[in-house]
Amino acid sequence: MDLKEIQNLIKFVAKSGASEVKLETGDVKITIRTGSDEKETTIVQQVPQQMPQQMPAQQPQQQQAPAPQQESSSPEKEEKGSADDSKYITVKSPIIGTFYRKPSPDKPAFVEIGDSVKEGDVLCVIEAMKLFNEIESEVSGKIVKVLVDDSSPVEFDQPLFLVDPS
Repeated sequence: MDLKEIQNLIKFVAKSGASEVKLETGDVKITIRTGSDEKETTIVQQVPQQMPQQMPAQQPQQQQAPAPQQESSSPEKEEKGSADDSKYITVKSPIIGTFYRKPSPDKPAFVEIGDSVKEGDVLCVIEAMKLFNEIESEVSGKIVKVLVDDSSPVEFDQPLFLVDPS
């Protein structure tokens, strides 16, 4: 399924008023959910399992060289960070797109470090194919860290925020 077909499917679902559509073709699964206000559309696409097996032939050589530089420059920070982060809940990106902390450039950020959030509060938006998808908190707690810069591209399942549930 190519990008044009996915875009057409999203447009069709948005016009139809359906709240959820699931499509499975071979090794690709797509779920499109629209909120009651039709502002939110979430797309989750699972990449075929064969793809990661094909790519490691090129990427390990590229990734192995930068990794030692990063580790040698700050091994203590990484160890401390991972130990401290274990008690926090990580909010991850459900889609690929561009991460935005603000609803628009002239408005304040949805959340700041130290803000208390409850389940269902909007944390950010991710733009995917000209659609702005609100990312809501799945847990109640306090924002400890924002892991992505504003207007940065994000991948599926990439950590966005750390939340202290206590």
